[in-house]
Amino acid sequence: MYNYVKALHIIFIVTWFSGLFYMVRLFVYNTEAAAKPEPEKSILQRQFSHMIRLLWRGITWPSAILTLIFGPWMMILLGSVPTWLAIKLGFVVGLYAYHFTLQAIYRQQMKGIFRYSSQQLRIWNEVATIFLVAIVMLVVVKQNMSWAWGLLGLVGFVVLLMSAIRIYKLIRTRKG
Repeated sequence: MYNYVKALHIIFIVTWFSGLFYMVRLFVYNTEAAAKPEPEKSILQRQFSHMIRLLWRGITWPSAILTLIFGPWMMILLGSVPTWLAIKLGFVVGLYAYHFTLQAIYRQQMKGIFRYSSQQLRIWNEVATIFLVAIVMLVVVKQNMSWAWGLLGLVGFVVLLMSAIRIYKLIRTRKG
């Protein structure tokens, strides 16, 4: 039974992350569409709003809920909470907090409110990547990971990711 529950947990984690990654990209596109002239603006925003609504309600939220069902079920079947799992759960709580920030942005954009620039949203999109790396590393490496090296690696990854975003912004600025 444990392996079936674990497989379902992994499947819904993958679909949840897929939704999170694509959702913020759609927020970026919708925000950029707001700067377009009419009728292009209205056409694009209507399409992006439709896509955002379908993705958020049809994939992202259901996957987050099913992940939350199968994760604890797996822990019950496992019978204990090792240290690495407790730390992973801390990151998972952070991931749900991130999910709720996207819920707030979703509500705003559905009302036509754009509080964040496309650049801010691009940076915010990478937060899910940071959670993904931290969680997968904890699950795969478990007890063999040095906490100091793990933290240092995560900080290094964040610095590398933010540098890549800045370089991409410079390239986009020069092209257009």
